[in-house]
Amino acid sequence: MTQRILIAGLGLIGASLAKCIKKEHSKSYLMGWDHCPATNEIARQTSLVDEVPASFDQGAVQADFILLALPVEITKTYLARLGELSLKPNVLVTDTGSTKAEISQYAQQFSFDFIGGHPMAGSHKSGIQAADADLFENAYYIFTPHDTTRLPELEVLFSGTRAKYVTLSPEEHDQITGMLSHLPHIIASGLVNQADTFNQHHPRAQQLAAGGFRDITRIASSDPRMWTDILLSNRQTLLTMIEEWQDRMSTIAKWLQTKDEAAIYAFFESAKETRDQLPIHQNGAIPAFYDLFIDVPDYSGVVAEVTGLLGEHHLSLINLKILESREEIHGVLQISFKNQTDLLLAEQLINKKTTYTCRIK
Repeated sequence: MTQRILIAGLGLIGASLAKCIKKEHSKSYLMGWDHCPATNEIARQTSLVDEVPASFDQGAVQADFILLALPVEITKTYLARLGELSLKPNVLVTDTGSTKAEISQYAQQFSFDFIGGHPMAGSHKSGIQAADADLFENAYYIFTPHDTTRLPELEVLFSGTRAKYVTLSPEEHDQITGMLSHLPHIIASGLVNQADTFNQHHPRAQQLAAGGFRDITRIASSDPRMWTDILLSNRQTLLTMIEEWQDRMSTIAKWLQTKDEAAIYAFFESAKETRDQLPIHQNGAIPAFYDLFIDVPDYSGVVAEVTGLLGEHHLSLINLKILESREEIHGVLQISFKNQTDLLLAEQLINKKTTYTCRIK
C-alpha cells in the first residue's frame, strides 16, 4: 500500500525535504500544505508535491507520516490540532524545530507517536523557491526519540537527504545547540547592537566594520522571528549559559584591572589551540561558511574577470564583496560558495588561471 506523507510548512526546510523524499521514494504519495496560499500555488505549479489538500486537517487524516516543518510555538499549535483529529492508528509525527525538550514534552500528552527531529542545515535564502534537494547532504540530522522503536522508519523516510543521523535526548540536544548555536547568536547580535550605539558617536567606525567585524558577526543577520522563538523555547538552558558567560567576562575584566598579563595570554592561547582543532568546513550547529579571499589589483574589470572565470566552470556564488578595510594597491575580494566542493574548485581555478593570491580561512 502506498505511503502517504504530509509536510506542513513549505518554507526552505519543508520544501527541501519534500524534494528529498520525492527523489528517494517516488512511489510514495506526498502531500504539502502551507498557511500561505501563494506558497501552496507554487507547490502545485512546480509539482513539488503530489497534492495540496484543501486544509491541513484533510491532509493529516490521510497521512501515514506527518512532518511539521514549522517554528516551535506554531508546531505546538499544530500538534494540539492533531490531537483533536481522527488520525490513522499508526501515524508517525515528527518536526524540524531548533529546540527539542519543550516540544517533545508537549507531544507526550497525545496518543499518536512523535519523534523530534532537527535537520541542521540552512541557507542564505528562504522560502519555497529556495528549495534544494542537496541542502542536507553531509549535514547532521538529529533525532530525539523517547522511544527508538519507530526511529528506523524516519531514517528510511529521510534517506534521500544523505544526511548523517545522530540520536540524542531532547535535553542534551538543547544543551549542545544552546552552547554551539543559540548563545553565539545572542553574543553576535549583542556585539552588533553595541557597535550600533558606538557608531552614533564615532561614525567612522561603521566604515571600518566592513571587514572582520562584519564577518565575525554575520550570524546576527538571522531571522529575528525565528530566533525569538528559539530563545524562549530554550529559556532555562540559555539563562544558565548567559550567567556563565557573564562570569567569564567579569573574570577577564578583573585581569585587565590588575594587568594580569599571564592570565590574559593564557586565555587567548587556550582559545587559539581549541579553535585550531575544530573541524574545517563541516556542517554543525551553525552552518559552515565557504569563503574564498582573493587579493586583486585595483583596475577596471578585475571583478568581472574573476566571476567570469568561475561562471565558465558553472560555480554558483552566493555572496560577493570587496573588503575596503585598508588603503593599499591591492584589495581583497571575498566570494562565498554554497559548499566545500565549489570552494576548493574555485581556489584551484584562481591559482591555475590567474596570478592572484587566494586563500581559504
